Amino acid sequence: MQLAGMASNRGRNLLNIADRAPGGAELSVVLTNDADAPVLDAAAERGIPTEVVEREEGEDRRDHEERVLDALSDYDFELVALDGYMRLLSDTFLDEAPTTLNVHPSLLPAFPGMDAWGDALDYGADVVGCTVHVVTDAIDDDGEIVEAEVDGGPVVTQEPIPVYEGDDEDDLKERVLYEGEFKAYPRAVKYFAEDRVSVDFDANRVSVEGATGGDLPARLFSSEDRAADLRYGENPHQDAAVYEDATVDEASVVGADQLNEGAKALSYNNYNDADGALNLIKEFDEPAAAVIKHTNPAGCATADTLADAYADALATDPKSAFGGIVALNRECDEETAAQIIDSFKEVVVAPGYTDAALETLFEKDNLRVLDVSDRYEVTETVTEKKLVGGRLVQERDTQKLTADDLEVVTEREPTDEQVEAMLFAWQTIKHVKSNAIVFAKGTETVGVGAGQVSRVDAVEIADMKAGKDAEGKDAQGAVMASDAFFPFPDGIEKAAEAGIEAVIQPGGSKNDDIVTEAADEHDIAMVMTGQRAFRHD
Repeated sequence: MQLAGMASNRGRNLLNIADRAPGGAELSVVLTNDADAPVLDAAAERGIPTEVVEREEGEDRRDHEERVLDALSDYDFELVALDGYMRLLSDTFLDEAPTTLNVHPSLLPAFPGMDAWGDALDYGADVVGCTVHVVTDAIDDDGEIVEAEVDGGPVVTQEPIPVYEGDDEDDLKERVLYEGEFKAYPRAVKYFAEDRVSVDFDANRVSVEGATGGDLPARLFSSEDRAADLRYGENPHQDAAVYEDATVDEASVVGADQLNEGAKALSYNNYNDADGALNLIKEFDEPAAAVIKHTNPAGCATADTLADAYADALATDPKSAFGGIVALNRECDEETAAQIIDSFKEVVVAPGYTDAALETLFEKDNLRVLDVSDRYEVTETVTEKKLVGGRLVQERDTQKLTADDLEVVTEREPTDEQVEAMLFAWQTIKHVKSNAIVFAKGTETVGVGAGQVSRVDAVEIADMKAGKDAEGKDAQGAVMASDAFFPFPDGIEKAAEAGIEAVIQPGGSKNDDIVTEAADEHDIAMVMTGQRAFRHD
């Protein structure tokens, strides 16, 4: 798409559009009504043709617009973008030109006019922004401005910008430009360049195809309030804070009540690990416990009682559990609390505590005790990861397999007990950093191999953990879960050496047949899920 840009001064929005070429759009010409406008030199440096059509003293607005149209007549363009240029245009120009856009420094219809920044500050607004809208006629037959029609054209897109304490008009003006207009104007141009826009002037409405709806919308808004400044980030030289979305219904460690107020506040890493621990135990309906260290499970288990679940989870790797985070999916009782304080833990998270449990836990001055709700049903349906220059957004991994979802691919069939253990291991491995391997017996982990760049290394680490660090359990007769397929049979061979008797894995490798043959050679039952469970964060 070719654009005609019209600016009166620096034309920073037009230059931003020229540099970004949203949707492949290019400026075919930049026109200004001021021969000294800095945009002329900037456009020339980019190889963009320029035109100057100054309005002569006393010249009628419509006569000047006729001369502007004449100057533009030698250029091909399908869209006009105004940038600080005579935002008040009459039907003389608008009827002859293609759709004309303008960006206004407020969230229209709030604060129209020439001093939107100052008006917003005077009003005490805590959110401002910008609006890209289609320009419509605000001039009457006598050439006079119709104030009620100014900046009244249909809205294409908007971008909110917060107002910070201490902001003055210059601060706000710059932030709206660089954080608002520099996002919104290219976005609007891209919509037009992709032929996704329908403008209904009668209804004063713009529709953008594909811009709304769904879990992964075309635009992502984020508005959380800072809940606390943290002592530091992942490392002491990094500043950090935690922000809270108060609309979230699902159980969350953000905003959870810390019951022992005298203990030190949670750190950045505590929040991260506690979130991981809580999300893991949400997977299970039975009493469940997990111990997390550096966002990976050191152990996880379900059992008939919470105390037994915690004991089984801890026994997987008590060495690594030192200084870890404990999450429980039931009210914490005294028996479980007594086990928790028997070794050093940083945080415990549970949906309530008995009085006796609290008395026990409070014996440890700096064990942070967090009280969360028992609302485990997923309401936050997407996850995000901030990147430099953007963010990744994906649907949350809510897969929960049943026995009917498993395809047996080996000569040996798994027993019912092995199927139960494999399903438990699969729900757990979703929360282990890739490449991930989990050994399990029944509904408790035996060994965890996390975050390896080689899948066979992850198997070896899970075996080492089960043989060296687990207490009262080992890998002999256990099942193994793998979060992605085995590209070679070596992972199965290592599992056989460890004593694994059944494997659950996604399948999908071009070597699936070879891997299956290896399982048959070692008399291992193997099932495939048809879907993987990577976790890279």
